[in-house]
Amino acid sequence: MNIIAAIDFSSVSKDVCREAGELARDRAGHVRLVHVAEPDPDFVGYDAGPDVVRGQVATEIRDEHRRLGEMARDVHSGFGIEVTPLLVQGETVAMILDLAARHHADYIIMGTHGHGVVYQVLVGSTSEGVLRQAACPVLLVPARQTY
Repeated sequence: MNIIAAIDFSSVSKDVCREAGELARDRAGHVRLVHVAEPDPDFVGYDAGPDVVRGQVATEIRDEHRRLGEMARDVHSGFGIEVTPLLVQGETVAMILDLAARHHADYIIMGTHGHGVVYQVLVGSTSEGVLRQAACPVLLVPARQTY
């Protein structure tokens, strides 16, 4: 069983990892733990800016790569399953769907933040975009509400 677990390093990411780990353990699966970084500004029609900006972007990517590796090791050690961390750049929905197709995913697991209707109209929803277009089942893990 192939599982794509998409994380964004928000509070729901640990819950996504737990769900992916449990499903993979129970079904002898393999988890590809995916984080989609912002696209390189050159790819969207803007110059990357001065060297300082490029350095900041490179530092952010290295930090995200390190954090992704740590989370993958935690899932591997916690559930005894094979985990491959993947850091990619691009448009989030398209990248998740592309990885799911290329790796013949049986499931996509991702978090949802439960933003309201106004947010979804103005900004859109990554989880909604994946859910509408995915060729496999999508498990949405809700963010825990704290009051």
